[in-house]
Amino acid sequence: MRYLAIDYGLKRTGLAICDNSETVVSPLKVIQSREKLLEKIPEIIEAENVQAVVIGMPLNMDNSQGSQAEIVLKFAERLKTRLQIPVHFQDERLSSFGAEQKFASAGFTKKQKTRRLDALAAAEILQAFLDSKHNC
Repeated sequence: MRYLAIDYGLKRTGLAICDNSETVVSPLKVIQSREKLLEKIPEIIEAENVQAVVIGMPLNMDNSQGSQAEIVLKFAERLKTRLQIPVHFQDERLSSFGAEQKFASAGFTKKQKTRRLDALAAAEILQAFLDSKHNC
């Protein structure tokens, strides 16, 4: 099944995708969140033949949902009304940290990292989702 992962943010939203065999996860793109995000995601889903969506859920370290999780849930509800495919949530704690660690030795400038970081964080989210799915 082909999944699209979304690392939702108020400024930027990162997207990542996997192949049909669910073995290769790739960062896809970063969308400036104010750029008609709710219109662009369904277009990407259709163009990439995606069968399900995984949205990163920013939980607190004690597993509770804070204000950012509420924002993500509101976004997810608006997105679901535009989609005909399943939407899943995945704990995204430490996904940005993991993405930053991968950039540590890459030699990118801060601006280059910023443009790519959210898509790489989405890839971390999707990989965690697939790992938990396959380990059940």
